[in-house]
Amino acid sequence: MAETIKCIIIDDEPPAIKVLETFAGKMKGIELIASATDALEGLDLIKKHEPQLLFLDIQMPDLTGIQLSKMIGETTNIVFTTAYAQFAVEGFQVNAIDYLLKPIAFPRFIEAVEKVKKKISTEIQPDIVDSEDYFFVKTDGKNRFQKVKLDDILYAESIKNYVVIHTKKEQLVTYNTLKKIQQSLPEENFIKIHKSYIVALNKIEKTDNFEVWINGKDLPLGDTYRTEFFKKINAKKL
Repeated sequence: MAETIKCIIIDDEPPAIKVLETFAGKMKGIELIASATDALEGLDLIKKHEPQLLFLDIQMPDLTGIQLSKMIGETTNIVFTTAYAQFAVEGFQVNAIDYLLKPIAFPRFIEAVEKVKKKISTEIQPDIVDSEDYFFVKTDGKNRFQKVKLDDILYAESIKNYVVIHTKKEQLVTYNTLKKIQQSLPEENFIKIHKSYIVALNKIEKTDNFEVWINGKDLPLGDTYRTEFFKKINAKKL
C-alpha cells in the first residue's frame, strides 16, 4: 500500500486555503496536517510535522514563499500557488515541483499531486531485505548497494534527506528516510529513541531519562519515545 503523503498549506488568503483543503479532501493518499495564513507560523508547522508536500503561496507579507522555501529541508516537496504568472521562473529556480496559477482548477491540483507522488516513489528507494540478518542500502548515485549486517548496526541517524547508519566498522550514508530504515529492522532488537535516532538495544552501554550511550556517544532520548523505550529496558532488568 502506498504511503500517505503529509501535506501543509500556507497562504495569506483564507479563501485560497479553503479551496486547497477541499481539493486535498477529495484525494486519496494525502493527509492534510495543518494550514496557516502566516508564513512564520507555517515555518513552525513545517519544522514540527516535517510534511512531504507543501502548497505555498508566493506573495505574502513579511516573508515571501520564495524566501520561506529556502529555509526548509529538501524532503518537503513544494508546489507554489499564486495569482501572478511572472513568478513561475523564480519558483522553479528553487526546485519547486509545480506551479499552480490561481484560480486553481482541480485537474491541475491532481496533476501537481501526482508529480509529487512520482518523485517520492522514484527517488526514495526502500531498503532491499534479503535475509533476517542483513539488508542492502543504496549508498551513492550509481545504483550501488551495500550489505549491512543487523548485528553490526549501532544506531541510525536521520540528517535532512539522508540516513547515516553507524556500524562497528563504518558510517554508511543513504538517501532515505528513517521510517524506511526502521521497517527493515526487527522491532524486538531496535527502537526509536528520538525523531532522528533508532538504536540497537543490545549496543546500549548505559542510559538515563534524557540520554542513551552507544559506543561512547551520547544520543538524545526524546519525550515522545521515553515510555516505550523504558518498557523494553525494564524487560531486560535483573
